Amino acid sequence: MSSALTLPDYPVLIQLLIGFAMMLLAGDLLVRGALAFGNKLNLSPLMAGLFIVGIGTSLPELLVSLNAAATGSPGLAVGNIVGSNIANVFLVLALPALILPFKAGGPGQKSAWLFLALAVAAWIAITAVRPLTPLVGVCLLLMFVGYCGVTLLGAAKAEAAGIDHGIRPAEKKGMHWLLGMMFVPIGITGLFIASSLIISGGTGVARDMNIPQEYIGLTVLAVGTSLPEIGASIASALRRKGELMVGNITGASIFNILASGGAVSMFGPLQVAPTFHQYDHWAMALAALVLGALIFTKARVGRLTAILLLLVYAVYIYGLITGINLLGLLQPAAA
Repeated sequence: MSSALTLPDYPVLIQLLIGFAMMLLAGDLLVRGALAFGNKLNLSPLMAGLFIVGIGTSLPELLVSLNAAATGSPGLAVGNIVGSNIANVFLVLALPALILPFKAGGPGQKSAWLFLALAVAAWIAITAVRPLTPLVGVCLLLMFVGYCGVTLLGAAKAEAAGIDHGIRPAEKKGMHWLLGMMFVPIGITGLFIASSLIISGGTGVARDMNIPQEYIGLTVLAVGTSLPEIGASIASALRRKGELMVGNITGASIFNILASGGAVSMFGPLQVAPTFHQYDHWAMALAALVLGALIFTKARVGRLTAILLLLVYAVYIYGLITGINLLGLLQPAAA
């Protein structure tokens, strides 16, 4: 990273903050409206939880990454995808545990994690040897369709057996379905406008501070687009439903790689910056391994674990700022 750092202009920061605020509001309107309309259509809690809530809360990452790729900012797009997956474990999972401890390893989480591990491995392997292309995008999107099919079948079997699969939406009463119909297009439109403001603000911050777009995508955009997940996770903790967060975070991470990554690849060929291969992809792999360890050991995620996760995230940010090259550290020193 260049050492000539300057503070960004206030209009750029205001634009970025307005974009994040609009994204939060629009995402909430979209999910609440879709749930109300889904109830009118007698949509099952399973379908509502998996497709409306699950995908709806991950739309900000998708739209921001798509907008970045379409406007010629691939560093922001890839940084947002990879950075969001890192933040999902070390930040989104940790913050609610500071409020109320919860247990990992609920129904369906092991199989979902195996799919996440496959997605992370495929992303790292593919981007190491070739750029993101439409062919890569098709493969990633097909994997996502397969994941949705497997998840839907597994959840349907669990629901028939009376097992809580962890994807049921929270009950939201008092909204008429006609109001819900109005909220859906407003929410979608708001997300599109918000993503444009965020990308414009993010590129402006990178330009004003004289730093690569990848760093903004990995930090500011990644945390910003994870705000809906952070809010939902804290709300789940306050309602003593913290154990459901692990499954939701796993699903969101899969969505980021396969759906967002697949869609972004359609604008290719997009060359992935060296910093991802040297550092960030391995941080994402570590995040997936930590999540898997919590799930398979059915660990109790308490305040001590949360603090350790936050410390790891702080170390990651420090390494990003100082430009650590993990591949370089593994290479033998020249004679």
